[in-house]
Amino acid sequence: MAERELTGRHVLFIFVGAFGTIIAVNLLLAYSAVSTFPGLEVKNSYVASQEFNERKAAQEALGWTVRATHRGGVLRLAITDSEGQPVRVAALDATVGRATHVADDQRPDFRFDGRGYVAPVDLAPGNWNIRMVAKAPDGTEFQQRVVLLKE
Repeated sequence: MAERELTGRHVLFIFVGAFGTIIAVNLLLAYSAVSTFPGLEVKNSYVASQEFNERKAAQEALGWTVRATHRGGVLRLAITDSEGQPVRVAALDATVGRATHVADDQRPDFRFDGRGYVAPVDLAPGNWNIRMVAKAPDGTEFQQRVVLLKE
């Protein structure tokens, strides 16, 4: 069998092919990161920081605790007061989604069943975030990100 000679042209092709692959993969990963980024948490972080302490104090004064579970295709948000009693809120808005992207985001239609808020939701296994905003009967806004690990 005849030996092939390694020429400068071959080395150039190897060099361009290797670095071309690296650059293509980096561009693909950068595009994926930017296109799936959920966006900003707040429109103006300075204004949000100025109001943070007041909102936090009002929310803590409610004494609410939130726990999320998912069984049999039903998502349950148990909102309880400082005495452990279920809380019926004036309004509840929640988005269920992955922590890393918005492609799987859902906005369940929760209803109060006397013990908590339930909604039919199909969730694949993994880490889910529930970004909820509830309004107390007195108008106090309660915001929380509840982590749900679905096995």
